[in-house]
Amino acid sequence: MTVENRYDVIVAGAGHNGLTAAAYLARAGMRVLVIEKNDWVGGAAVSRSLHDGWTYSNCSYVCSLLRREIARDLELPKYGLQVIPYEGGASFTRDRDYFAYYSDHNALKREMARHSAKDADAYRGYSQGIMRQCRFIRPFLLRDAPDPASLHPRDLGELAYLVKKAHGLGSRELGETLKFWTMSIGDFLDEHFENDLIKAHLAGSGIIGTGLGVYSPGTAYVLLHHYMGDIDGGIGAWGFARGGMGAISNAIAASFKDHGGTIHTGSGIEKILSKDGRVEGVALEDGKVFYAPVVASNMDIKRTVLHHIDAAELPDDFTKAVRNFKIRGSSAKLNIALDRFPNFPAAPENTSFLRGDLHVSQSLFELEKAYDDWKVGRWSEKPYIDMLIPSQIDPTMAPTGAHMMTVFVQYAPYDLEVDGVRSAENWDEKQRNAMAETVLDQMSVACPDIRERVVHMEVRSPLEIEREVGLTEGNIFQGELTFDQLFFNRPVPGWSQYSLPIKGLYLCGSSAHPGGGVMGAPGANAARAILKHETRHGRMKGYAA
Repeated sequence: MTVENRYDVIVAGAGHNGLTAAAYLARAGMRVLVIEKNDWVGGAAVSRSLHDGWTYSNCSYVCSLLRREIARDLELPKYGLQVIPYEGGASFTRDRDYFAYYSDHNALKREMARHSAKDADAYRGYSQGIMRQCRFIRPFLLRDAPDPASLHPRDLGELAYLVKKAHGLGSRELGETLKFWTMSIGDFLDEHFENDLIKAHLAGSGIIGTGLGVYSPGTAYVLLHHYMGDIDGGIGAWGFARGGMGAISNAIAASFKDHGGTIHTGSGIEKILSKDGRVEGVALEDGKVFYAPVVASNMDIKRTVLHHIDAAELPDDFTKAVRNFKIRGSSAKLNIALDRFPNFPAAPENTSFLRGDLHVSQSLFELEKAYDDWKVGRWSEKPYIDMLIPSQIDPTMAPTGAHMMTVFVQYAPYDLEVDGVRSAENWDEKQRNAMAETVLDQMSVACPDIRERVVHMEVRSPLEIEREVGLTEGNIFQGELTFDQLFFNRPVPGWSQYSLPIKGLYLCGSSAHPGGGVMGAPGANAARAILKHETRHGRMKGYAA
């Protein structure tokens, strides 16, 4: 063992959470190494040029959840991060109408009234209810989830904070909060609105990236999870990172390197090394070995525990709980190079809402049928699609006059059924192309000339997302965001505070509290836990010297 292969902390995976944890630790004076299997950093938050002249946000594609506290601490604007808000969005119908969701409140109310005067009046109560939930939950994002079975002062303090916040809601609002967290997005929207198109447009955020339907309990919280971010102080606002989502990861990586951090790319973790219940380091796929008393895994909990750790080092009940953790693939992705802007015949000329997220779902019933297809192993006949053209706002992503379109697809099963057999290996080129044709059919409802505009198209099934990014089943949240897998239950009860049963081993990715999305909170929280627990015991002191 030489000083060249000794570190205070090794982070497994250069996704944005792993980089965030590493950057905080490096700023605290630790000697930190990040290991990344790909030749580039970013994980799912990455920008790549797969067709000459165009830049794709390959997996994640919009920014909102990134905590501004983290952007400030790591000085991300200094390292080139610029987030540009986008303007509204729309859902198109098959009879050449649309519902536009404007960022301007008065314009939105007029648009709702065009479809339903009742819904226009109801929207204020709906949005206020969502904002109340956001205000309640946001303070917990950068706090540890307490263990309710522990008498440790830290847990008691966090429980007291939770009780105080809940008490401050009052009995009626607390009841509404508990109801909201456990109900379906479909039931929640049915309580507020009558128009099918309005409900379909608003429901999308409750199912994105989730193996659940609009009437599945718990999907109302998934919607809330997407509303918790902000852009320039605008709660619930969304935006594009200039240069694609890789700009976020690149800025964090630059901050990390500026404070002495090291990134090793091109070879992933083969095994997390441990002895007598204590982490010793990592062995890589290329044969290299690095040593550290602390390893933080940015991989999801299943990949970490079931693929890279000796089972004999872990308690059987813990391993069983990890196996039961729900990480189900339900999403596909298309990245498309366009020769010019497609035609949206239903939309007014130069309207602002085309610079936002665009959909074609007609009703909650249609969305639930799309989920039914997924349950039996088929991609949806009429999928939910979330399509955006960020090159309208960020012209650096395509040649002059051309555009880049990103399309998120729900639902696409990981275990695809072909000829009566369900397997992820069924996702060959033929099946990917057939799914893409289904998606293009759905897109053509909004932009009939879309096929004529395509110069290049990258199609990613859940299997491709898993293989490149390392997300089990291509699940974008590293585990579903249902109430049984949140707070002190994430990833499993008793292990919600980033440490795992092997001493010195931590989880810093989205399988940990508070969950998925490009927010950086799991990475920041894990770094805080490592600094608190490991430096207190002197385990890292002088190790890498």
